[in-house]
Amino acid sequence: MTTRRQLAGLIAAAALPLARPALAQSARIAEGPIRLVVPFPPGGPNDLVARVLGQKLGAILERNVVVENRSGAGGVIGTDNVVKAAPDGRSLCLTSAGAIAISPVLGAPMPFDVAKDVAPITLVALMPELLAVPPSLPVNSVAELVDYAKKNPGKVNYGSSGIGSMPHLAGEAFRAAAGIDITHVPYRGAAPAVTDLIAGQVQMMFADMPAMMSQVQGNALRPIALASGERSPLLPQTPTMAEAGVPVVADNWYGLVASSKVPAPIQALLQEAAARALRDPDLVKAYAEQGARPVGGSQAEFRDFIVKESARWGEVGRRANIRMD
Repeated sequence: MTTRRQLAGLIAAAALPLARPALAQSARIAEGPIRLVVPFPPGGPNDLVARVLGQKLGAILERNVVVENRSGAGGVIGTDNVVKAAPDGRSLCLTSAGAIAISPVLGAPMPFDVAKDVAPITLVALMPELLAVPPSLPVNSVAELVDYAKKNPGKVNYGSSGIGSMPHLAGEAFRAAAGIDITHVPYRGAAPAVTDLIAGQVQMMFADMPAMMSQVQGNALRPIALASGERSPLLPQTPTMAEAGVPVVADNWYGLVASSKVPAPIQALLQEAAARALRDPDLVKAYAEQGARPVGGSQAEFRDFIVKESARWGEVGRRANIRMD
């Protein structure tokens, strides 16, 4: 029979947080802080995702994780800095689709070979692309946008954050799937493109959700659809492109990578720590507030994902004759 004292002890024990399982002890990262390179400017979606991840990784690895912004060439410069760093496990990059899955297959000059030089650690998060229009455009749905574009061939311009960016490719995938004649207008980043979208200088745009959410919430932009496999809790009334009748999926994504020269046991240690961080309730909540979905997963799964994304967007680029050389 359980005594009252024993029962009280069991209740108290159940109220305590579960002890964290120890990380694999087969590898040790060199002493010192860990750099988490963001290959884009501060304040963007990639940067926000990295800073939350870095905080959690630091707690798990019991190290100081320093976020370092090294922007340029659509994420290639910062990624290159990490894959050529000392292979001691202290240099990581939260790279994106553009740097390791899109640029290489669209002819961009690459200072590294993704297959040989990059060690995929884990897929960190998916970030849906939101299709929005200015209030001045007389459309409220994908069907109305397609109809408007067909009635005004060549007169609908869509903005993007640059040639070969995910917003550019999402726009091209939409153009092909809907059979419409729309014109691409590239910008140097999402911010100036969104500014011109609000002003009606361009008539539509796909972008990472955080790049347009404040404007949507302030009614400066009208959300039309999400180029994702599921709706977002942030915009529950906004349908997916597939639900709207044009099946375009264009989730941007962020992944943790290192140099391929980092010893395999250290890569495994980093993957284990990142996977644990991505299950943290605080991180999940913080990502959800940005519209992002944490993923995690094995190194092999991330490697296969990169290969599939390269093939998919390479085909879109070839059909649209997009070249980044």
